[in-house]
Amino acid sequence: MASSVKASRATDSAGAEVLPVDVETIPESTEAALAMQMATSTRKDMDVSTPEIIGHLNLLLGEDLGADEDNDVRELFRKAYRLLDLKNRPTAETPAFGTFIYLRDAADLTRRLLWVYTQRHGLGAP
Repeated sequence: MASSVKASRATDSAGAEVLPVDVETIPESTEAALAMQMATSTRKDMDVSTPEIIGHLNLLLGEDLGADEDNDVRELFRKAYRLLDLKNRPTAETPAFGTFIYLRDAADLTRRLLWVYTQRHGLGAP
């Protein structure tokens, strides 16, 4: 069975190692985040999932997804960068509902960018 981990770059421009995009782990993480329900999820659950989703989102934003040529992809990038701005991230003072919405928005954008990634690299839908 072929691995579905696609390493599009071994190093970045500074020579530092870049993590590969794992098209199996990212959908599992986003699915788990989107399956959370406000009534049954704790703030701790959300606080554990949020950094993982943010990491996946950052990883995808570092890939060439065609934002220069495609307005829809460019809009996804804008939304993601806006969401990742530190002033928009939940803090310890953010109510649980705000953290829940942020996590869902980040997971949704991550899934959408992963779909673009798999299409551009001929990997099929995640």
